This record gives sequence, structure tokens and C-alpha cells, in this order.
Amino acid sequence: MELLAREQVKVLLAQEVITLKDLANALGRELGKKYTADNLSQKLRKGTIPYNEMIIIAKILGYKIKFEKE
Repeated sequence: MELLAREQVKVLLAQEVITLKDLANALGRELGKKYTADNLSQKLRKGTIPYNEMIIIAKILGYKIKFEKE
């Protein structure tokens, strides 16, 4: 079963006990711009979050994105 980006982020947030607001704040610091929980939530819901932001989210949560050959 494949998880969408928003579902995967929700799972990781729960595992790491981090709120969406805290993640958005950390993402904003990394990107050097204002980033709100609402903005992040909308991007995840619409599936419009850029890949580079997903890499940063993974890093903030202590993970890395890895491609595996099937």
C-alpha cells in the first residue's frame, strides 16, 4: 500500500511527537521564509508540495528519502 505524501507526513509527525505547527515553523526557518501550518497542510492536501520541501521535512523529522529499485 502506497501512502500519499500527506499521509506519510502525518505518520511521521505522530511517530516523532511533533505538531504540524512545529514542523511548519522549522520548515520556514530552513527555507528562510514564513511558513504556516495552514500553508503546509494545504500543500499536503492538494499534493502540490515541492520535492525539495519534502526532503527538508524528512531531514527535520530525522529521516531521509531513498529510492529503491523494485
